[in-house]
Amino acid sequence: MQDITIKTATVESVIHCGADTFDKYAPKLKNKQLFIITDSTVNKLYAGLLNQTFGEDAVKYIIPAGEKSKNTRTLLAILNKMLCSDMRRSCCVIAFGGGVVGDIAGLAAALYMRGVEIVQIPTTLLAQVDSSVGGKTAVDMAGVKNVIGTFYQPREVIVDPRFLCTLPKREIKCGLGEIVKHGALNAEIFNKLTKNVKKLFSLEFLEDITYYNIAHKAKVVTEDEKEINGLRKTLNLGHTTGHAFELLNGKRSHGEYVLIGAYYELQIARKYGICGGQYAQSLEKLILSVIKSAPYFEGVERAVQLAAHDKKNETELITLVVPKCEGESAEIKLNREEYALCLKEISDSLRG
Repeated sequence: MQDITIKTATVESVIHCGADTFDKYAPKLKNKQLFIITDSTVNKLYAGLLNQTFGEDAVKYIIPAGEKSKNTRTLLAILNKMLCSDMRRSCCVIAFGGGVVGDIAGLAAALYMRGVEIVQIPTTLLAQVDSSVGGKTAVDMAGVKNVIGTFYQPREVIVDPRFLCTLPKREIKCGLGEIVKHGALNAEIFNKLTKNVKKLFSLEFLEDITYYNIAHKAKVVTEDEKEINGLRKTLNLGHTTGHAFELLNGKRSHGEYVLIGAYYELQIARKYGICGGQYAQSLEKLILSVIKSAPYFEGVERAVQLAAHDKKNETELITLVVPKCEGESAEIKLNREEYALCLKEISDSLRG
């Protein structure tokens, strides 16, 4: 059991990591006016635990599971329920679930009465190693991911590996997408992953590697909370292309699309002479150890259009964060024609 602290200009956020952190820290929230946000899948698994821990008087709002709930309609329904439940400014929102729950609950907490306290209790691997840490909140709109949101740090994050035991393999693979991404940015994590490539789906290994992922992201967020100096932008590696394919295809999990995006962007980095040699081979092998094979996509031109709407683009050029060498990344900007040619060449090479 270890604590990691993020200190920003606005708040100090404490992340409790390790076995039994839920039992130690969650009951301490009972003395607050609580508003619990979870989803239908998580509630089926843990309704009894929530009632036992927080009491049956705690207000609970259940959203349908899945990315489709991450929209303005659900957000407004949550805010309306908070108001109708007479939530005060001193209340505490608990986000109990995966990335969708954490993102929309964080945004609701940021908006209600100009900001109330939020505690994140992530129940998926992806949320534990990435989305619950750092204060990014958002909903999707008009087919664009995370286009409405803000930075709003949780007061606490409770990361307990007990919740990983109920995850299907697909959700573990989803979380590994962000873990491998961090490996492409952090030499220590990369070395741990490559040395334990046969243990990637082991819950014991995941419990250990989770701490290092959170520590890496916490350091980045502490130094660049709102993506001002560029350091936090490195966390977008694989995401521009991954998000575009996710919106284009939508048949896999978010983390899988991050890995697919990272694979494509690794090939782009190779093409432009940014990344190569043994490191590029090792990173590609690591990516494929999780997704098995990189897919061919029909209609990559549509993916280019979707990537052009990505909020990370500051101009008409498409911005990519690509791997460079062990522990380092690089930012490149391509026009639509260059990017489209790259995607088509890579995709065509994967056609069976």
